[in-house]
Amino acid sequence: MPKANVFNMAGQQVGEIELSEAVFGIEPNQTVVHEVVRNHLANCRQGTQSALTRAEVSGGGKKPWRQKGTGHARQGSTRAPQWTHGGIVFAPKPRDYSYTLNKKVKRLALKSALSAKAASGDVVVVDGLKLESIKTKTMQEFLNAVEAGKSVVITPETDEIVVKSARNIPGVVTTTAKILSVYDIVNAKRLVIDKAALAIIEEVFA
Repeated sequence: MPKANVFNMAGQQVGEIELSEAVFGIEPNQTVVHEVVRNHLANCRQGTQSALTRAEVSGGGKKPWRQKGTGHARQGSTRAPQWTHGGIVFAPKPRDYSYTLNKKVKRLALKSALSAKAASGDVVVVDGLKLESIKTKTMQEFLNAVEAGKSVVITPETDEIVVKSARNIPGVVTTTAKILSVYDIVNAKRLVIDKAALAIIEEVFA
């Protein structure tokens, strides 16, 4: 049974908690995790790159010289790809790079990512992740106390105080228990999870 240390907001360890075997204790499937991360990055692409083909660049309407007898190679336009200021061969055009994956694949990847973090001891559970006011310094001190540098902070619901306190800290991402991102988990060094959020994760993804 995987376990994680429980800390308070002062950064002191106050106990230990058992994690769900179904969510945090499976054998990680690296192939599926790779596929989901690749899908995430593809879906993030804007796909707005564009260049002009020879049909779209201006000029080149007149044949530069007669077909035969000049000693030059035959040319039909000064805007062919081999000319300076000519069009681009197979020019990239705006397109949609996004594609979908099966729900079971995404869920297996999420469990694999969570299990890998639990196995390496990089899951930190917080007994009540609350801040009295929006204060980046307070949030930074807490993360330093639990040795969470590049991390994902997971709350039960959207907590505006936590989100605004953490948004200026480099490498720290905040999210809620029901919308976890495999990419964020893989990209982070540690997971900082509110105890209530942990219960939601184990209930939803088990």
